[in-house]
Amino acid sequence: MRVAVVSESFLPQVDGVTNSVCRVLEHLRDTGHEALVVAPAPAPAARRTAPRSYAGAPVLWSPSAPMPGYPEFRFATPWPGLASALREFGPDVVHLAAPAGLGAQAAYAARRLGVPSIAVYQTDIAAFATRYGLAAAERSIWRWLATVHRVASRTLAPSWDAVDTLLSEGVQRVARWSRGVDLERFNPDHRDESLRATLAPNGEVLVGYVGRLAREKRVELLSALADMPGARLVVVGDGPCRPALTRALPGATFLGFRTGLELSTAIASLDVFVHTGIHETFCQAAQEAKASGLAVVGPAAGGLLDVIEHERTGLHYTPGDPVAFRRAVVRLVADAELRNRLATAARASVAGCDWHTIGEELLGHYRDVLGTGLTTGRRPPLRNRVHRTHRSVATARPGGVRGRGLTTTVTTDRWPA
Repeated sequence: MRVAVVSESFLPQVDGVTNSVCRVLEHLRDTGHEALVVAPAPAPAARRTAPRSYAGAPVLWSPSAPMPGYPEFRFATPWPGLASALREFGPDVVHLAAPAGLGAQAAYAARRLGVPSIAVYQTDIAAFATRYGLAAAERSIWRWLATVHRVASRTLAPSWDAVDTLLSEGVQRVARWSRGVDLERFNPDHRDESLRATLAPNGEVLVGYVGRLAREKRVELLSALADMPGARLVVVGDGPCRPALTRALPGATFLGFRTGLELSTAIASLDVFVHTGIHETFCQAAQEAKASGLAVVGPAAGGLLDVIEHERTGLHYTPGDPVAFRRAVVRLVADAELRNRLATAARASVAGCDWHTIGEELLGHYRDVLGTGLTTGRRPPLRNRVHRTHRSVATARPGGVRGRGLTTTVTTDRWPA
C-alpha cells in the first residue's frame, strides 16, 4: 500500500501531531508499506538540519509562513503544485493529519484524483483561535473544518468527546481511533533517584507538568500550585509562555524542552502529573504519564475524559477552576496510599495501548476506505449518550471504560464506496 501522509506540522516542530505522524510512518515501514510525507517547510534557519526523510519516507516541503504571535510554528500557504506531487507519488490512500490549510488542499486534491482519504481530527483549532484573541472567528473555523472533514472518506477522532464534537458539527463518517504509547520508553523503570534528590532535596512530592508552554494549554493555571506544602512543582517543556510562568512560579523548577531518554526519565521521576488544558482532543502527555506509573490530574473536559478514569487512574477537576485544581493536587500530595493506588492502576490501564496495536487499527481503516476490509459495528445513536456540554466532574464518564474494546466502532450508517 502507498500512503501519502499530509500533516499540518512535522519535524523539527515537535507536538502531538508530529508525534502521531512519526509513529504512523514507523508502523507503515515495519509492515512493508510505502509512504510519502508532505508538510509545511520549517523556518529557514531550521531547514539545514531538518530531516528530509523519516522511517524511509521522503519528506516533501510545502510553502509555509510563521504563525502570528507564535513564530516557531509554521503553517502552510496555498500550493498549486500539491495535486501534481500526489499524482506523481500515486498513493492508494491519503492520510490527513489534523487537516486545516494544507490538509484541506490535500483533501480536495485527493477527491479530484479519485483517491480515498482518511482525516485524523487531532487539534481543536477553533478553540485555540479563541485563546489567541480570535473568538469571533470560531464559528467560521468550525464551518471550514467540518467542510474539510466531510470531503474525506472517513474521519478518525481520538476520544469520544471528539467524536461527539464532530457529529454535532455535521461530520458523519466518524470513528474513534485512539493513540498509542511506547510502553518501553515510558515506563516506571526510568525513575531516577539521583534526579529526584536534586529536584526534591527534602523528600518533597514531585508534581509535574509536561508539554508546550502556550496559551492554548492554559498553563497560567499552574500558578494555583505555587507554595504547596510538602511538594515541588516541576515544569518540562518550552514555549512562548515560559517567561511569564517563570516569574509567576519562582519556586518551580523549569527543565526546559526534553526528548528521548531525558524526557522518559523526567516523567518517571515525578510522583503526580498535572494537566491544565481544556481543549485536548486526547492528551498524549497524560497517557505517557500513566505509562510511566504516575497518578494523573486533569480537567474533566475533552480527551482527558477518556484518558483519566476519575478515582481509578487519576483525578478530574472542574475545568479552569484554580481552587478545584489545587484541591485535587493537594489531596494526592497528602495521601501517599491513594497516590500509589492510582499510579499502579494508571500503568495497568495502558497495557493494550502500544503503537503496534493502534497502527494495525489504522491499517484496518485504510483497507475499509479502499473497499478491501469490513466495516465495524455502529455506536448507539447520539441522543442516547450524555451530551458533551452537560458533563461535570460528578457525571463525567470514566476514561478508558467506555472505549475499551470499541476503538474502531463507527458512528454512521453509510460509508463511501
